[in-house]
Amino acid sequence: MIQSIDWSLVDWSRAQFALTAMYHWLFVPLTLGITWMIAMMETIYVRTGDPEWKKLTQFWMKLFGINFAIGVATGIIMEFEFGTNWSNYSWFVGDIFGAPLAIEGIMAFFMESTFIAIMFFGWNKVSKKFHLVSTWLVAIGANLSALWILVANAWMQSPVGTSFNPETARNEMTNFWDVLFSPVAINKFLHTITSGMVLAAIFVIGVSAWFLLRKRETRLALRSITIAAIFGLLSSVFVALSGDGSAKQIAKVQPLKLAAMEGLYDGTEGAGLVAIGILNSKEKRESGDVFAVKLEMPKLLSWMAYGDPDQFVAGINDFKNGNPGQGILSTGEKIQRGKVARGTLTEYKNARAAGNIVKSDSLKLVFKDQVFLDTYFKYFGYGFVDDVNYYIPNVPLTFYSFHIMVILGFGFMVFFALILFFQARGELPQRKFWLRIAPWLIPLAYIASQSGWIVAEVGRQPWTIQDLLPTVAAVTKIDAGAVMVTFALFAVTFTVLAIAEVSIMLKAIKNGPKNHGGTK
Repeated sequence: MIQSIDWSLVDWSRAQFALTAMYHWLFVPLTLGITWMIAMMETIYVRTGDPEWKKLTQFWMKLFGINFAIGVATGIIMEFEFGTNWSNYSWFVGDIFGAPLAIEGIMAFFMESTFIAIMFFGWNKVSKKFHLVSTWLVAIGANLSALWILVANAWMQSPVGTSFNPETARNEMTNFWDVLFSPVAINKFLHTITSGMVLAAIFVIGVSAWFLLRKRETRLALRSITIAAIFGLLSSVFVALSGDGSAKQIAKVQPLKLAAMEGLYDGTEGAGLVAIGILNSKEKRESGDVFAVKLEMPKLLSWMAYGDPDQFVAGINDFKNGNPGQGILSTGEKIQRGKVARGTLTEYKNARAAGNIVKSDSLKLVFKDQVFLDTYFKYFGYGFVDDVNYYIPNVPLTFYSFHIMVILGFGFMVFFALILFFQARGELPQRKFWLRIAPWLIPLAYIASQSGWIVAEVGRQPWTIQDLLPTVAAVTKIDAGAVMVTFALFAVTFTVLAIAEVSIMLKAIKNGPKNHGGTK
């Protein structure tokens, strides 16, 4: 166990990063999704020459610009925090984690920032087609930025394509393509960007519905709603499909997270999926009385996770206490194996420091032995903390976040289908009830988006890197008071930025679309 853990430092460092990440994610999903719709609208303008489509494109482009500017600020701060608050993490995996972030900065962000200038200021200065290409490149660049960041995050969830170097006590990349194309990374990228597209579609429909209710810019609002509803419905289908793929990957590489998502304490064959549930207190859950209220769909969890309705799905107690019949080690056994791995590393370092070349060379070879890696080093991270309960994530927060995300996601799918139905029948302007609902779905879309990340990050706690590095070993050894001060400063700064963005956005929406610079 790490000596003298400063739990206050760990908790405040986690809280500060969570604060930054959640504020940053207020801005990212809209950027990811709305750029594609803007590019589609401008494509229609270039093909038809209809100046109303240019007017429409420039209106949504303005809202994108407001959102993009503030999103960049929060994203930069978040990357700095890896060095200030999580320096041990950065040391341990910097060779791997830094690579996709560097590519994101060099390739995607520079491409995005270069062409965004043409996108905003190139009207009437470059040809229509060149401007259109720039707009599409901004959309591609924004999503490429997300790709590399999500690849880095996926590696934290499921570390692949790397090996441990005992000389430097660092993980080093051995296969870049394994990192880039890991199934976890692919599913995470597809699920994240399509969820951003759903949010952007809800945003566009909500704002357009506001115009329809006030009988302003009716033609432009109806056009926007048509684009957004088609875009949103297709995206929501892909969200569901990629979500199913993500669930299968979680079952393979983070099965404890899956158990927390479903509030499953005791594993069972033919496990049901909880559609709606209310958890009991922690004491009751641990004694076997998990739910106060539960509506369950029989065998669906087994099918969703493994493609077999009768497959055994392990529960929280299986991982905590072990289940030899299912080949599941107890957390206590993993702790002991993690201590062996850490002890071997310490012994190697001491031998090197003492100049015992024979012993150090012998121990160095141990870290290349596949049996040792599979039996002991696989659980390296468990050797830091003795408490078996430390390795269980926050079940209520993970459970409720997952179900909020899923319920809202399917609700949005139905909403898009209804909007398209009303639009096809020419009835949408008269459907006041649905028009009034639409703006209120915007905050719900943000709640769904935030809930997804809570599931991803809280569900894998206490790990910064699954099974290899817990938060207690990743945090920078600084005074907790300093983190508390910066947390307060960031909280105030980010809140001011968020309020400023909403105020500017609302003002731009109230002003509505305007003609800009002719009709070239």
